This record gives sequence, C-alpha cells and structure tokens, in this order.
Amino acid sequence: MPLFDLPLEQLQTYLPPRDEPSDFDSFWATTLEQARAFPLNTRFDLIDHGIRQFDTYDVTFNGYGGQPIKAWFILPKNTTTPLPCVVEYLGYGGGRAFSFNHLHFPAAGYATLLMDTRGQGSVWSNGDTPDNVPDGGNPFYPGFMTQGILDKNSYYYRRVMTDAVRAIEAARSHDLVDASKIAVAGVSQGGGLTLAAAGLMPDVALAMPDVPFLCGYRRATTIIGSAPYSEISNFLKTHRDKIETIYTTLSYFDGINFAVRAQAKALFSVGLMDEICPPSTVYAAYNYYAGAKEIRVYPFNNHEGGGSYQRLEHYRFLQQAWG
Repeated sequence: MPLFDLPLEQLQTYLPPRDEPSDFDSFWATTLEQARAFPLNTRFDLIDHGIRQFDTYDVTFNGYGGQPIKAWFILPKNTTTPLPCVVEYLGYGGGRAFSFNHLHFPAAGYATLLMDTRGQGSVWSNGDTPDNVPDGGNPFYPGFMTQGILDKNSYYYRRVMTDAVRAIEAARSHDLVDASKIAVAGVSQGGGLTLAAAGLMPDVALAMPDVPFLCGYRRATTIIGSAPYSEISNFLKTHRDKIETIYTTLSYFDGINFAVRAQAKALFSVGLMDEICPPSTVYAAYNYYAGAKEIRVYPFNNHEGGGSYQRLEHYRFLQQAWG
C-alpha cells in the first residue's frame, strides 16, 4: 500500500476540529457511576496452562451493567511484593484465547491483566465473554461498529469502554499489584480502548496505544473503505437520513476526545501506510494528547505498525519508568 494520507510534516501538526458534545464528561461520569453501583466481585482462580515460570489466573469481574467479564491475570512465579501491572486490551474481533498467548509483559517482570472483549473472540482468536445487551439496539451492519449506534446510551462501545475502566479496578484489587503503577496498552481496537481508559482514569501512570482505532470517525469513514470503519459507511449507505445522528453518537466514543483528558505518559505508534487506521486519525489523537508523549513512526508499514520492533520499544518505555 503506497502513502495515501497527509505528508508526515503535515501529520506532525495535524489538529482537526474536535466534535465534542457538551455533555461528554457528564455522560461518562454517569455511565461509570452506574457501573460502580454494582460490586466489582473480582475472582482470581489459579489455573494450570502448563506454564512453569508464571502464575496464571482465570479472572472474572463485573463490567458494564454488573455483567461478568473474563480476563487473564499473569505474573512471574513466586512474586511476593506488589508489581507494576499492564492492563492490556485486544484488537477488533479477537478474544483472550489462552494465557500463554500473553506472556510478553510478565516475561519482562511485570504483572498483566488481559481483558476479554465482550461479544468478540470469533475472528482471529477465541473469547469467553458474551455481550448481554441490556438496552436493546437498532438494526446494524454485521460487526460491532453500528450496534446500538443511533443512541449513545445503547452504543456497543459504551459497554466495552466501561469494561476497560473496570478492568483497571480489577487489576488494582489484587494484593500483588502496585495500584500506583498501572499501564494501559493495546493495538488497534486495543489502542482505542487504551486512550479511552487513560482519558477516563487520569491516575493511570502509563499508556501505550499502538496504531489506535476508534479515533476520528468522520475522517476515517470518508478516506478509506476498509473494515471495520466500512461497517459505518456501509450502514450509512442504507440509512441515508441518519448521518449526523450517527456521528453525534460516535463523538462520545472518539479517542481524540479521550486524549485531551489523558494524563498518563504515553508511547504511541503509527504506520504511515496503514489503511485500517489512517495515519491522520492516529496523529489527531496524538497531537491532542494532554500528557507527556512520544510516538514511533513506521513509514513503510500498514496496520501491523512496528510489530516486534514496537514491543522492544514497550520494554524500554516501561523500564525507563519503572526499572
């Protein structure tokens, strides 16, 4: 894929107008207040997946609506003092699979909590968390991007982003997690959820959003035709009278609007040939990001971004902060 978006020198200063509803903060305060009215009820059940150097726990905690969300919690074996913890979110369509798929942060000496994504986990890895839809929903284009999209209260990502916040609270509830040293991380959809979590939980210490999805919806849906953003544009092909209604809903879930509220020190990544999450949408979130920040640029890469090279950057970033 050749370069198709703005030149790098323009990306570095790109600050599009933000579409932020006046009740953005009150909407999210109410959403989280309602979620916290349910007990977190975190369970850590020790399991054996054949991994001898780590202790692995099958986790259940209550997310949006008090609904059970699954996760893995992994830490180096024989840990006796609280560790920094990376709360990690998954890319679109994937589930938590097995614990041994998620050893990169524990191998570096950190605890990790890997959140399953409700309703997903049937595309590129298996998941275990259903989406119990309490609010109903409109007809939608297949996928998750347009489920409940005609109303901010019923939109799918209201539930998932609330789960992402509760995952941080679940991690902090474990005795071997240093609650003051929480990082949030993820690739693509996971990167978008990282921005949401950092914006909604400004006391997290670090954020690592890689090639983040869920940013700059209006631009993304009009300059590329690839999934998952194409789910929205295809929905609009048939619901021609709902364009502004839909973009209004999406403004409550835009990573750019979370970025302006985030205080965690952040390490971003971007692929300049990324036709899934256009570079301009990543840079819009990065340029608006309120906390201290760095970005790693991969000029010839698509949505894979930095891959293992970026993983090495993660280790360096964490070691610089926490040793």
